[in-house]
Amino acid sequence: MKLSQFKFKLPDELIAQRPATARDECRLMVVHRKTGEIEHKVFKEILGYFGEGDVMVFNDTRVFPARLYGNKEKTGAKIEVFLLRELNEEHKLWDVLVEPARKIRIGNKLYFGDDESMVAEVIDNTTSRGRTLRFLYDGSHEEFKANLFKLGMTPLPEYIQREPEEQDAEDYQTIFARNEGAVVAPSAGLHFSRELLKRLEIKGVEQGFLTVHSGLGAFREIDVEDLTKHRMDSEDMNVSEELVEMVNKAKDDGKQVCAVGTSTLRGIASAVSMGGHMKTYTGWTNKFIFPPYTFTVATALVTGFHLPYSTMLMMTCAFGGYDLVMRAYHEAVKEGYRFGAYGDAMLIVD
Repeated sequence: MKLSQFKFKLPDELIAQRPATARDECRLMVVHRKTGEIEHKVFKEILGYFGEGDVMVFNDTRVFPARLYGNKEKTGAKIEVFLLRELNEEHKLWDVLVEPARKIRIGNKLYFGDDESMVAEVIDNTTSRGRTLRFLYDGSHEEFKANLFKLGMTPLPEYIQREPEEQDAEDYQTIFARNEGAVVAPSAGLHFSRELLKRLEIKGVEQGFLTVHSGLGAFREIDVEDLTKHRMDSEDMNVSEELVEMVNKAKDDGKQVCAVGTSTLRGIASAVSMGGHMKTYTGWTNKFIFPPYTFTVATALVTGFHLPYSTMLMMTCAFGGYDLVMRAYHEAVKEGYRFGAYGDAMLIVD
């Protein structure tokens, strides 16, 4: 498939700038793969599509406050620093993006905070925008992380055209977030409230968790028309024995396995064994999924409405079928569904 096949007209006003008032009261479009039927619901009505023994798999990664601003030594120029991942705990080395990149060279020092008490030195240039920073801090690693994150802001996607607010620290985080390491929220999981999870549990729907630390790779612009030539950034992930046993039992019993979010779907697809089962996995995945692709584990998908040309849209089309998903997207635009991380949701079922 070609990049140009994932273009559609999306009015700016349909890109959600804030979440729904209640997590589980956004709109839900239900797409049936076998019949092509499209239904319009409220998210909490998702209960009606799952029953006892079915499994929902969530991504329990936790987003950290990755965006911060510092000042360059001598000139005082304001520099935006986006923390990507910690490279070395002992030496406090971090992989970061900087803007404006042209002003930052190896050896420069950056000062953070009103009192400039947090200092970092640029020790490596990795890409045109990427740098490695060494933070100069004498306290414990726990104190360092606490102080660093105090300076940071919620890393909202660029299409949300406003500065992060205090409420975003809660809104842009799933209620089951546990394992810190993501700079992109697994946004399909944002729609689940505690009440809805409890009602699913009462109904006998099992809840399993894997971890995929979502990075900026999902948002990186694809610059090739031939999708086979695009390379995804690697993301750290973990699939536990507990989840594997839960999912494989559901498969053997003929029950549904629902991936909540494209990051979860990608994680499951990266841990597939023979015979359409899952296996434990700890490591990195750079799996890029686009149509045509055969999924052997997940039978249902909860996802959001993604922007044109995005890898998440491509994965959704791979799961639901290109023609059906693109038809659903055109209907979503016509019906005024909200797009992006804070937007509405789609459920794809057989």
